[in-house]
Amino acid sequence: MLAVIMTGGKQYKVSQDMVLNIDKLPSKVGDQVVFKEVLLVQDGNQVLMGSDAQSYQVEAVVVADVRAKKINVVKFKRRKRYLRNLGHRQQHTQIKITGIKGIKKAAKAKSEKSKAKSEE
Repeated sequence: MLAVIMTGGKQYKVSQDMVLNIDKLPSKVGDQVVFKEVLLVQDGNQVLMGSDAQSYQVEAVVVADVRAKKINVVKFKRRKRYLRNLGHRQQHTQIKITGIKGIKKAAKAKSEKSKAKSEE
C-alpha cells in the first residue's frame, strides 16, 4: 500500500515501514503521530484520490530528531571589503511509518455506484 501525505507544506510518498525525514514536529522520540491529510492512496491496482483518500490516515512513530547538512551562505561585495559567512542547519524529525489505515467505505460505495450505473 502506498500513500501521499502532506505535512509542513510538503508532500511525501510513503509506504509501510518507511523511514523518512520531515520538517520538525513538536513531539518527542517514541511518540505516535497521525497524518490525516492524505492526498492519494494506492492499494494494488486501485487508486483513491481527493475525498476518497481523505477517509484514510497514516500512522507513524518518531524515531529521532536530526539536523540536515550544513549550508554555507556567503555574502560578498567586491571592492567594498564586505564578506560575511553564515551557516544554517535545518532541523528535521525522523519518522517511521507504521501503518496506512482507514475506512474503505468510500471506495466500496464508489465501485457499487459504478456497477449500478452499468447495469441500467
